[in-house]
Amino acid sequence: MIQTLGQIPLNTLRAYGKPDQLLYKADGKYVPISAQELYDRVRQISLGLRSLGLGAGDRLVILSENRPDWVMTDFAVLAAGAVTVPIYPTLTPEQIRYIVDDSEAKIVVCSTPDLQAKVDAIRPSLSLVAHFLSFEDQPAGGFIPFKDVVEKGRQAEAADPEAFERAAAAVKPDDIASIIYTSGTTGVPKGVMLSHDNFFSNTRALDAVTDFHCGDTILSFLPLSHVLERMTMFSFLYKGSTVAFAESIDTVAQNLLEVRPTIMVSVPRLFEKLYARIMDSILAGSALKKKIFFWALRGGLSASRKAQRRTAALFPRRSLRLRLAQKLVFSKILEKTGGRVKFFVSGGAPLSRDIAEFFHAIGLVILEGYGLTETSPVVACNTFTKIRFGTVGPVVPKVEVQIAPDGEILVRGPNVMKGYFKKEAETAEALAGGWLHTGDIGHLDVDGFLVITDRKKDLIVTAGGKNVAPQPIENLLKQSSYIAQTVVVGAGRKFISVLVVPNFEKLEAWARERNIAFAARKDLCGRDDVRDFYREEIERCTPGLAPYEKIKKILLLEREFEIERDELTPTLKVKRSRVEEKYKALIDGLYRE
Repeated sequence: MIQTLGQIPLNTLRAYGKPDQLLYKADGKYVPISAQELYDRVRQISLGLRSLGLGAGDRLVILSENRPDWVMTDFAVLAAGAVTVPIYPTLTPEQIRYIVDDSEAKIVVCSTPDLQAKVDAIRPSLSLVAHFLSFEDQPAGGFIPFKDVVEKGRQAEAADPEAFERAAAAVKPDDIASIIYTSGTTGVPKGVMLSHDNFFSNTRALDAVTDFHCGDTILSFLPLSHVLERMTMFSFLYKGSTVAFAESIDTVAQNLLEVRPTIMVSVPRLFEKLYARIMDSILAGSALKKKIFFWALRGGLSASRKAQRRTAALFPRRSLRLRLAQKLVFSKILEKTGGRVKFFVSGGAPLSRDIAEFFHAIGLVILEGYGLTETSPVVACNTFTKIRFGTVGPVVPKVEVQIAPDGEILVRGPNVMKGYFKKEAETAEALAGGWLHTGDIGHLDVDGFLVITDRKKDLIVTAGGKNVAPQPIENLLKQSSYIAQTVVVGAGRKFISVLVVPNFEKLEAWARERNIAFAARKDLCGRDDVRDFYREEIERCTPGLAPYEKIKKILLLEREFEIERDELTPTLKVKRSRVEEKYKALIDGLYRE
């Protein structure tokens, strides 16, 4: 049995030997990479990196979009006993500098000319970096092309054919595999040290609770810099599943049709957008089309809720109504995902219960889970045999969860990090008492399903002393197709307000239907009738809130939050404190009226 991550490519080759282990887009079509090619390239890169001086425990940074080279380099580093430090391509040069410097990286690997330019801008300050490499064949000056690294590896192997196997065998399960820097929603990023066994324990847990195998095809589009995509990549290749890389997040819809995956891992934002597109299409159709769709949806929702009460995701005995709905209505929607999807996995942020139930009703199961970078990442996950929307599922095998007196979720298990790199005080605080203090608030229901309420630091305490969890309210607001993004505010205030980024495509269509003239988005956001419309939408979406949770004031914003403006993390989570800071004057204005 293999015990370290660098052994996965050889295990995959011996166990499955597939001709299409990886797929990538080139010249307008998907091109396969076999399991043999994957293993050969990993072996050559690993030996080439060793010839450049990368030794056990040394850190190597990968700054790249998703591509086969990313995966091959990661395995090559891990097989050498070194440590991979992934960096999101969307980070600024200064953010990149901080991670490269803090991790004390010896080698930096880039992909595109744009990313090379980011590194070039900070290169004079990176005194500890010995080599700068590029996946490009003809990189900018000062970057070594990766083909030269591969050639060095071939020469090293010719001189010592057993060198790779010796290095890989010397790696221990408890050795550090990766340092992943947190997204920093609340402060300076910290380097989370994860061992081979941390990742592998999660791989085994995922294998035990989800249904995937060598016959599956996965579409990969979440950044491999993100711990969820990284861990699932290990898991899928360990089981021999084919992994296809999306060209970009903007091409996912087209790539779905080309690859026809059976599984995909995503963040809730994708499902929110897909839900909005489906509903827009339905509502734009004829009266008959709408009537048939909502008739079918009611039947699907009824079956979904019955299934949840049985905690079973599938409908073993579908009614005639549901079979007709599937054939006449839902099948056409599912065709847009390629028509073969067994399930989606959602993580990284809370998924609205209503959206999860909607997709389940039309025959597309979304298995929502929960975890942190510090837990490699999965702590809990819904499964085909145990599913309940509005929860993140039961705790996975070998992991323990305890709820602290103040509601904080505490985690213990083989998936919990070794600590924060060079931050002993923060490590001691996070792992106090032998439990990881997650910073999340939640509880276990009577059946053992974990429910996440909010981030501990995000809880809003009003001037009246009431505790308000913003995330559940924000999730309710996502039901409206006219709302793109929201941030609930009100700490220390008399009442709760909300910042709303409209779905401008929908809002502009609404305005044209009413002959409302506008030249720019700010014209719409400043109108009383538009604010009244959004007030009605918010009231419609939040009927069951307690009086102190009710939204009293609305601020309409003229643009979406962006990663580049430091308002979103690379996984599209809102940096709440940054947004509140940027819009402080306008928020203050809400409470002066």
